[in-house]
Amino acid sequence: MFKKQFAALLATVFFAVPAFAEEHGGDVAVAQAYIKEIQAEEKAYVAAHNAAFFQELAKGQLPRATVVTCSDSRVHTNMLDKTPEGDLFMIRNIGNQLSTAKGSVQYGVNHLGSSLLLFIGHSSCGAIKAASGDYSTLEEPIKKELDTINITKGGANIDGVKVNVNNQVAAALKEFADKVKKGQLLVVGAVYDFADDMKQGAGNLNIINMNGETDPAKFRDMTAPAAKAEHDHH
Repeated sequence: MFKKQFAALLATVFFAVPAFAEEHGGDVAVAQAYIKEIQAEEKAYVAAHNAAFFQELAKGQLPRATVVTCSDSRVHTNMLDKTPEGDLFMIRNIGNQLSTAKGSVQYGVNHLGSSLLLFIGHSSCGAIKAASGDYSTLEEPIKKELDTINITKGGANIDGVKVNVNNQVAAALKEFADKVKKGQLLVVGAVYDFADDMKQGAGNLNIINMNGETDPAKFRDMTAPAAKAEHDHH
C-alpha cells in the first residue's frame, strides 16, 4: 500500500498539472520511511541473485541499448526489460532530450557500443505541457532545459510528445550519421502511452519513428534483417 501511495505522491509532485507551475513541499518523514523500504528491497534483490550474477556485472558492461527517457517517475525500465542489468544504458532528463544529455548518449553509443538508441516520450508529459506554454517564471536551469524542446505552443500534449520524440530522433541521426550509414546503429523513437492517448491500448510502447521513417507499415521491412539473423542464429 505504501508503495502505491508513494508512487502517487511522486507523480503528483514531479509532473503534476499544472506542470512546473507550483512549488511542492517535501516531507522528511516520507523520505525516512522510504529509505528503509529501499534498503529492504535491495536486500531482497541481493538474496534473489547469486554471487556469480554480481561477479559478471563487475567485469564491465556491453549494453545493447542506450535509452533516453523522460525523468518522469512513471517511466522506468521494468516496462522494457525484466533483466535490465548490463542491457540498458539509461539516461533520464526533462523531455527525453539528446541536447541536454549529449555526453551521456555519446558515451553509450560511441564507447559502450550500443546498437540501439531509443528515445521514449510518454503521455501526460509535464515537460511537454510546460514547453507548450509560458514557463518564464521557472528556475533558470529548468527554463534552459525546456528551451531546447521545440514544439508548437498550445497544442495537445500527445501531439507535442510525438513531435518531440521525432525531433530527438532527427538530431540523433545527424549526430551519429556515420554509424547509422554503416549499419552499426538503429535510432528509434517511441511513446509510452499509459493514458491511451494514441488509442492503441493503455500502457503500450508505441514505436513512431525508426531511423527517420515514420510510416508504421514500413517498420516491418526495417526489422526483417534482424528477425532473419535471429532465426539463422537459432
